[in-house]
Amino acid sequence: MPPKQRKIAIMGYRSVGKSSLSIQFVEGQFVDSYDPTIENTFVKTTRVNNQEYDLKLVDTAGQDEYSILPTQYSMDIHGYVLVYSITSPKSFEIIQIIYDKLLDMTGKVHVPVVLVGNKKDLHMDRVVTQEEGRRLADSWKAVFLEASAKQNECVADIFHTMLMEIEKANGNVQEKTGCSIS
Repeated sequence: MPPKQRKIAIMGYRSVGKSSLSIQFVEGQFVDSYDPTIENTFVKTTRVNNQEYDLKLVDTAGQDEYSILPTQYSMDIHGYVLVYSITSPKSFEIIQIIYDKLLDMTGKVHVPVVLVGNKKDLHMDRVVTQEEGRRLADSWKAVFLEASAKQNECVADIFHTMLMEIEKANGNVQEKTGCSIS
């Protein structure tokens, strides 16, 4: 069976760890760089439930409440990983604005989304509770995960879960991975 081509956009406020999550997943390393991303595309082949996927990860530049989402973020994109930092209330606020803009732009009621609270390793600095993250994801009918790009905790699960959400949206239902917070 040929691999399925899937394109996933990773979006969120600046410095929440979008690139760190992408690089950790694709290259298996934590890059602690603070160069703001313009926009990068990462490619990785991965297997979920005996299906090969050629994944294209579009690592977007950090958005804020004034960002106009480029229309290419609605075309050819199968799913969205929306990232906030558990240490930044601002990033949690922005992710809700980004989600609303996404729905407006795609014209859909529901898009496959995985909401990610990143920087789980910085629990001493946590300001956004798991409960708040879960509540938001529930209101979107999205999957919620907390991850740490630095410790490579739940990183692969984000993308594997995203693929399953895309399959579900396409009418192919499969079981969940083990890292979700229920």
